Amino acid sequence: MITSPAEARNLYSKLLVEFSKIIVGKSDILKLMTVALLSDGHILLEGVPGVAKTLMAKVFSQSLSLSFKRIQFTPDMLPSDVVGTFVFNVKTQEFNFRRGPVFANVILADEINRATPKTQSSLLEAMQERQVTVEGYTEKLDQPFLVIATQNPVELEGTYTLPESQLDRFMFRLIVDYPDHDEGVQILGHAMKDPEIPDVPKIASQHEILEVRDYIRKSVHVEPDVIEYIVKIVEATRLEETKIALGGSPKASVHLLNAARAFAVIEGRDYVLPDDVKQLAFPVLNHRVVLKPQYLSESSTLDNPFQYRALAQLISTLISKIEPPR
Repeated sequence: MITSPAEARNLYSKLLVEFSKIIVGKSDILKLMTVALLSDGHILLEGVPGVAKTLMAKVFSQSLSLSFKRIQFTPDMLPSDVVGTFVFNVKTQEFNFRRGPVFANVILADEINRATPKTQSSLLEAMQERQVTVEGYTEKLDQPFLVIATQNPVELEGTYTLPESQLDRFMFRLIVDYPDHDEGVQILGHAMKDPEIPDVPKIASQHEILEVRDYIRKSVHVEPDVIEYIVKIVEATRLEETKIALGGSPKASVHLLNAARAFAVIEGRDYVLPDDVKQLAFPVLNHRVVLKPQYLSESSTLDNPFQYRALAQLISTLISKIEPPR
């Protein structure tokens, strides 16, 4: 039984050790992936081709003693290829439900934006309600249930933009950037030594993860003024009407609160600080805030790819105008 933040933090520390053996840098990405796992969220990894999005998702998943399925999304994939379908059994003369790959603890939805909107929507119920319904038959998913989706922001042909309802299911959109020079040298060093990806030892069991989740839910304290601070930050994205077409929903506030509690535990505390909220605001809000075309065209420059920096600057400006609790 988890009785202190130190025990919960130990899980992240062990993950970081094994993760760093294979992935160069990206410890910030791992921390937020761990936060999502411990706060019952889902993750969207976005970045240009070749920055190891899929590898990060696989290494993270394989380090957990959880069932894992990878779904490679393609334009010809059907919803039944994800959630499952009924198959006629000749022997019993009955239709039996055959589970799809969504029935696992960790799902890697690789290149999710290559699937049609119809197939993308097959994940909506699973991500929100942790259950699957096919032809009136409903089956609960095992816990924990985590979707790690990847997508490429630069390809247009053969891709389908994720709608706002789908994006809102993700706790975080994590931007995977290019490595810096030193990291690039380390990557080539790893490639020269052993081109094969080594086996990843199992770090945490299903029981341990659920125990940490339970500890976070019951024991991490959030002051009322910090809750007020969270609401003000999300509200600010809706009140900024000159630059933002769509702001954060109430669900964004819930995700920010839950993420802040898990983040505090990873930092070794059983209480949330305003700084925790500030650090998590961008990954929680960046895929929920839709910029107006006029502001986007004004802020677009050669050093501002894919709106990321415009979003980061705008969200940072909005937060700076809100007085944090003392």
